[in-house]
Amino acid sequence: MPAGGFSAVSKNDGTVFEAKITPIVVISCVMAATGGLMFGYDVGISGGVTSMPDFLKKFFPVVYRKTQMKEEIDSNYCKYDNQGLQLFTSSLYLAGLTATFFASYTTRRLGRRLTMLIAGVFFIIGTVLNATAENLTMLILGRISLGCGVGFANQAVPLFLSEIAPTRIRGGLNILFQLNVTIGILFANLVNYGTSKIEGGWGWRLSLGLAGIPAGLLTLGALMVVDTPNSLIERGRLEEGKAVLRKIRGIDNVEPEFLELVEASRVAREIKHPFRNLLKRRNRPQLVIAVALQIFQQCTGINAIMFYAPVLFNTLGFKSGASLYSAVITGAVNVASTVVSIYSVDKIGRRMLLLEAGVQMFISQLVIAIILGIKVKDHSDDLTKSFAILVVVMVCTFVSSFAWSWGPLGWLIPSETFPLETRSAGQSVTVCVNLLFTFVIAQAFLSMLCHLKSGIFLFFSSWVLIMSVFVLFLLPETKNVPIEEMTEKVWKQHWFWRRFVGEDDIECKKVGNNRS
Repeated sequence: MPAGGFSAVSKNDGTVFEAKITPIVVISCVMAATGGLMFGYDVGISGGVTSMPDFLKKFFPVVYRKTQMKEEIDSNYCKYDNQGLQLFTSSLYLAGLTATFFASYTTRRLGRRLTMLIAGVFFIIGTVLNATAENLTMLILGRISLGCGVGFANQAVPLFLSEIAPTRIRGGLNILFQLNVTIGILFANLVNYGTSKIEGGWGWRLSLGLAGIPAGLLTLGALMVVDTPNSLIERGRLEEGKAVLRKIRGIDNVEPEFLELVEASRVAREIKHPFRNLLKRRNRPQLVIAVALQIFQQCTGINAIMFYAPVLFNTLGFKSGASLYSAVITGAVNVASTVVSIYSVDKIGRRMLLLEAGVQMFISQLVIAIILGIKVKDHSDDLTKSFAILVVVMVCTFVSSFAWSWGPLGWLIPSETFPLETRSAGQSVTVCVNLLFTFVIAQAFLSMLCHLKSGIFLFFSSWVLIMSVFVLFLLPETKNVPIEEMTEKVWKQHWFWRRFVGEDDIECKKVGNNRS
């Protein structure tokens, strides 16, 4: 019995595949995207608790004494320069990087749904360890467990969303993951703002413990949703895959799309070494763009601001309450701007959003660097209320442009460009590179802030300029292009990348002729 909904179509080799946007697709995508909610909460919560005096006093007494001016410091920019404190934040991403290698296997062999369930279990274990931590070892172990959850979730969720969604709304539904990341960050900022006012020194435990809410939602969601037809067919469960395809598309005649998926799966099974295949010439465009997008995403400086927003505002002379409040404002802007992306990504297109954001991010970071360079010195700050407000406005301008561009599109574009035979391996590489550079930025930012001072914003703005040039010349538009047609409609039509795909096809034909 077809479910209700409005129709979306996708074309493939001249065939029109009808697909209704059914309730099961919407519910599945919302539940799956809670993996982003957990990721966002972990990003936002660390910066807040590391600015709480009670937390610092218990786990990082050296930093506590610096922030309380009980020890002489070289510069206002160096209050939080501590490798242990940075390790608390960055250990999550190093663990996520390691877990990704295992997640690639489970995503391919056990399915997207079960991989999301494994992520949920890791999240719950990490939350319990962090909320009950009595020493630094227990705290770091909790962050490592959370990192494993991030590795599994970031591997499975974008694939799940891109495979279950009809082509015409694939971009919007996939960005649900990034929207939930931003909601998680905002939720964490609000929690930090509230728990910082709790007397008795246990507010930080509540902040870390409330991560159990998104962790529980992801685990529950993984138990409730169906696996994608792509994943079921890939594992040889053809009839089940066909039944799920009929269910999620809301129509009875799914035979053309089903046969397309079966053929794609057959081709994928012939690839015995997906990672080795990923390095072949014909896959180079997707690989280069996926890796470049992850490096560029982190080099915007966004995670440095999201991780350490309260710490950053404290460094600039904001009081503790004001710094947390400012972080809440930036978190709210982050959520609102991601909603803009959901409605615009499949209309305006990927390239236009990235190029517009490049201009906005460059200008905002340049203004911040100039203000701080003039007003915030090593041993004094002359950041008046009006300039402080301007800094917050510029940070919000930067965050908003990132949230409707590099944030969601850094994940969306790789998930929709890799062919099925290399999709799991490609997503694994994407997540690995992202987590590697997230770890580097998280581990280095406070030290970079200490040494570069206001110049750190010039460092990030120069990267924004580089990545905008890359988008202008080397990133093709993938709006409304079915995943299975990316090679023909995108890579073979691009002025630069077609030489890789085309020459590889010629080489394959030569080999075939020689054999015959």
